[in-house]
Amino acid sequence: MPHSRGVPSEQQKLTTSLFLGGARSGKSRLAQAAAEAFDGPLIYVATAEAGDAEMAARIAHHRADRGDRWTTVECRIDLADAIAAYEQPVLVDCLTLWLSNLMLGGHDVAGHTQRLIDTVRERAAPLFLVSNEVGLGLVPETPLGRAFRDEQGRLNQSIAAVVDHVTFVAAGLPLRLK
Repeated sequence: MPHSRGVPSEQQKLTTSLFLGGARSGKSRLAQAAAEAFDGPLIYVATAEAGDAEMAARIAHHRADRGDRWTTVECRIDLADAIAAYEQPVLVDCLTLWLSNLMLGGHDVAGHTQRLIDTVRERAAPLFLVSNEVGLGLVPETPLGRAFRDEQGRLNQSIAAVVDHVTFVAAGLPLRLK
C-alpha cells in the first residue's frame, strides 16, 4: 500500500510503470523513488552482471544506495519468473541489459518477451520497469548493434502498451508519456 501521508499521488495508485531514458538520465533514481513510496519490503531485480571491476563498482554503489527495505534478486534470463515470484513491489533494472543477455546468449527473444508481457499484464502488485531508449542516436555500425537497437525499440513499445504509466527521463527530469 502507498504511504498514508495524505492522498497517494496518481503514480502511487498505478500498478505498473515503465521509466525510459538514456544512460545517466535519472530513470533508475526516479523508479526507485516511486517504488519507495510504498510501505514494506521491496524487491530489486537486477539484470546486470559484474563482468569487470568497473561494473562491479557500479553494482556495489547501487546496492549501497538502496536501504535495508530492499532485497536484491539477480536475474539474467528468466525475468517473468523473477517478477511473478513476489507479491511486494518489484523494481526491474533494467530491461536493456536483460535483452542484451538474451540476445548474446542465443535465447528466444520473442518467447521471453511474450512471457514478460503476459506477466506484466497479470501483475496485481506494483511493478517498476527501467529501460533505455536507444533509438535516439546514430544508426549502429554493426549488424548486431542494429538488431539490438531494433529489438530494444520493439521491447519498449510492447511494454509501454501494457503498463499503466510511462515516464521518459532526460537530464533527471521526468516527462509523463502515459
